Amino acid sequence: MSDEPVAGRAGRFDVPVWNEYRDWFRTQWATGGAVAWGTAFGHLLVGLLLFFAVFSFDLGSLPVGGSLIGFLYTLVLAGTLYVAAAPPAEPYVAWLDERWMTSDVDKLLIVLGHVTVGFFLFAIALDFAFNGVVNSLQSVFFFTAVYAMMVLALNLHWGYAGVFNIGVVGFMAVGIYTMAILSGPVEAGVGGVPGLGLPLPIGVLGGVLAASLVGLLAALPALRLRADYFAIVTVALSEIIRLTLTSQTFQTFAVPFTGIETGTGGAGGISMPTNPIRILFYGGAGTGSEPALLGSVLFPLFSGLRIELIPPGSSWLGFVPLPAFTLDLALTPPVIVDIAYLFVLAGGVALFYVLLVRVGNSPFGRVLKAIREDEQVAQALGKDTRRFKIVAFMFGCGLMGLGGIFWHGSQGYTNPGSFRPILTFYIWVALIIGGAGSNTGSVLGGALFASLLWTGPTFLRRVVLNYVEFDTTPATFPAAVGPFLEGEVLPFLAFMLNNISALRFVLVGVLLIWLMQRRPEGLLGHRKEEAAAIPLGVRPTARDGGGDDE
Repeated sequence: MSDEPVAGRAGRFDVPVWNEYRDWFRTQWATGGAVAWGTAFGHLLVGLLLFFAVFSFDLGSLPVGGSLIGFLYTLVLAGTLYVAAAPPAEPYVAWLDERWMTSDVDKLLIVLGHVTVGFFLFAIALDFAFNGVVNSLQSVFFFTAVYAMMVLALNLHWGYAGVFNIGVVGFMAVGIYTMAILSGPVEAGVGGVPGLGLPLPIGVLGGVLAASLVGLLAALPALRLRADYFAIVTVALSEIIRLTLTSQTFQTFAVPFTGIETGTGGAGGISMPTNPIRILFYGGAGTGSEPALLGSVLFPLFSGLRIELIPPGSSWLGFVPLPAFTLDLALTPPVIVDIAYLFVLAGGVALFYVLLVRVGNSPFGRVLKAIREDEQVAQALGKDTRRFKIVAFMFGCGLMGLGGIFWHGSQGYTNPGSFRPILTFYIWVALIIGGAGSNTGSVLGGALFASLLWTGPTFLRRVVLNYVEFDTTPATFPAAVGPFLEGEVLPFLAFMLNNISALRFVLVGVLLIWLMQRRPEGLLGHRKEEAAAIPLGVRPTARDGGGDDE
């Protein structure tokens, strides 16, 4: 070991006993195997017992009260948690740093793995059964998948072609409503709007083409404008689409030359075609439908899936009685259907990803990247940059329509209120997090936004409310800050939890400020890219068809 002081080497405070223990812990961890894991488990066990002992201490037993005692107690609690977690966290963080620098795929797997573990712990803290745990994870990954698809489509516009589109939800709405009108049932229910009854694949294709056509109509005049003016046009078009869908004029109308009645449903919304995944499990579209062949096999199998690890009446060595323990892995039919649809969404993300990778590596994609970097240079090289941007804009709008169909296709219903401009803002935030120009970054940004900023605060609120009882909840911010300055934390915490939706915007703002200061290009954005389709760093040999070997 070096003679250099521990504090100077590691940048820590010189606390003799603590630093020696951390160095010993690192040595044990470096040996690997059962010794490393046993040391880490023992430390975490003792540390967590100490933390809960401090956490359960009653401040009312102290002879002196007030804000100072509360502040000191908070410091002791934070210090105890640090002591419990710091030594095991150091080698784990070092391993993460090593894996994080390996590849973009490793970055994505690390994020998805931590999201899974985090929400699994949330579900356990909420005392969910296995069915609730799986349902919680399915909900998180549903939003991860749909945001990833929308961010990938937006990345084609901004990350590849440099087109500033802030009307994403408008093209989503066009794709969804076109699909709903084309494939909706002809016989609508009470208060419903009849559709044309065409097969679902035709409806999906029609929705994608309609979104692409609207993108063409927007791009032809608007791409003559500068980026900021084009952005204004797109957001205005998005609002025109939403207000048109809300209008009573188009609530019901007759298709020209056919006399067929259909419509958008106005502000009341429109019913979606039956989810094809549900048809695989149920014989009909109604809630009381009998299970189909797949449902009749899987529903009984998973609804009764329980593994008896310790049967009743068991004993150890024949005389020490053991408590009965059964591992309950039962799943309800709705959760099974949702999981099946989640696999469809994962396939949709893979489809978007492969398409955009192929586009980016094609000659067309290299021209788009050249336009993004310097449009005048691309024009000087003889490229019709306006035509390239129009084609890219149409393609991206079609993907946005398809992503919207994936998003709302499982819900059975949609209305114009689902397509407000704030959703476009969320998709842009996810793109900024992941980094423009990176397809893997788009998926990464969608996962982080969906987990940390969208569903995470809601789950955190439920966990806190499950363990903390609040006497009153202040109605205003000053009413919450006053007791907080006097050392009473619970009123302020109750106010924050009661306004968790507004707190999301605060978290988004803080994250954007941090990104702009520390990493304005995003986590994976603005990588150096070769213009050629083949590596240029190695001279081709005769074996490769490039000349004689030397």
